[in-house]
Amino acid sequence: MKNGNPKRVELMVALDVSGVAEADRLVTRIGDTVEWYKIGKQLFTRCGPEAVTRVKALGKKVFLDLKFHDIPNTVAGAVRSAGAIGADMTNVHAAGGPTMLRAAAEAAEEVGIILVAVTVLTSLGVEDLAAVGISGGPEAQVVRLARLVRKSGLAGVVCSPLEIEVVRAACGPDFLLVVPGIRPSGVGTQDQKRTMTPEEAVRAGADYLVVGRPITRASDPAAAAERLRASCETAIRR
Repeated sequence: MKNGNPKRVELMVALDVSGVAEADRLVTRIGDTVEWYKIGKQLFTRCGPEAVTRVKALGKKVFLDLKFHDIPNTVAGAVRSAGAIGADMTNVHAAGGPTMLRAAAEAAEEVGIILVAVTVLTSLGVEDLAAVGISGGPEAQVVRLARLVRKSGLAGVVCSPLEIEVVRAACGPDFLLVVPGIRPSGVGTQDQKRTMTPEEAVRAGADYLVVGRPITRASDPAAAAERLRASCETAIRR
């Protein structure tokens, strides 16, 4: 396989829903096909830690996607809290800088949680970055931040599919790549600008594929998840 990445690729479903009852129904309906679920700001802001504990009670793993970005002590405390409520993975913004990243990494090690950092959101393009004073485009910024994240002791980064190969080349085979912006063939990109099919992302070297609406808004979420899982496994074998 390309980039020498033969290990299992994890499919992670984004639970961008408004309540724990809806989350319960989706997780139960999808069943054994998916082990990992991403809980972000929409669900967590409304339901708090219960959102995590309910998904964990169903035997699943949780990526708590709150993108912490604050002073080092505050972020370290937030990472510890994420571990305390049972999350298996959480994230910070790489733009918080090296001191914040190191403090977060130390906290993650204390509580045994996987910590990754957001590089550049998949909704941002060249013009968006230029508007906030970042020149050179998304790829250069992603690689710059990924190297900082690796040096600071975190497990990996969140990056768009288009940056998988350059981040893998810059940071090595053991650096975790959590990849949103996954869209099966024939599915629109919605509000994301840097997307790729699951097969392409697997071949490029992703570790976790984050998929939301193509599964959660499908008429049969379980069947949609199974199709995505099968396509990933096919890509791994090639």
